Amino acid sequence: MHDMRQPTITIYHNPACGTSRNTLALIRNSGVEPVIVEYLKTPPGRARLVELIAALGTPVRSVLRRKGTPFDELALDDPKWSDDELIDFMVAHPILMDRPIVVTSIGTRLCRPSEVVLDILPSKQLAPFAKEDGEPVVDAQGRRVSS
Repeated sequence: MHDMRQPTITIYHNPACGTSRNTLALIRNSGVEPVIVEYLKTPPGRARLVELIAALGTPVRSVLRRKGTPFDELALDDPKWSDDELIDFMVAHPILMDRPIVVTSIGTRLCRPSEVVLDILPSKQLAPFAKEDGEPVVDAQGRRVSS
């Protein structure tokens, strides 16, 4: 049963991605278990993708991922593609969607680097946190470590 006092947080997650895993761990470190959408298994669909990009307030192109995707073979850096066409490509090839995208009551962000998520988490960090590579992100007082 969903506790109404717990704000709903959704992460569009790729478990194979270290940045995505770190972001998920930071959400959990605030005491919240988010709704996890493994978008490669359950893509958001065109309407939701359009909503997410609008909520991000960034150009469609900034949500495209190049590394490890068909970006280059589809020649997606060609300016001839309209935003609608680029969204169609993301619907056809969800791997083209950069990750992780996190939605909270405060805002929607593409969390690269993962600590961007701290800007939109309603609850503070409960414990120190370091990324998988050992880089500290949150100190023992739950405060963001400045790099």
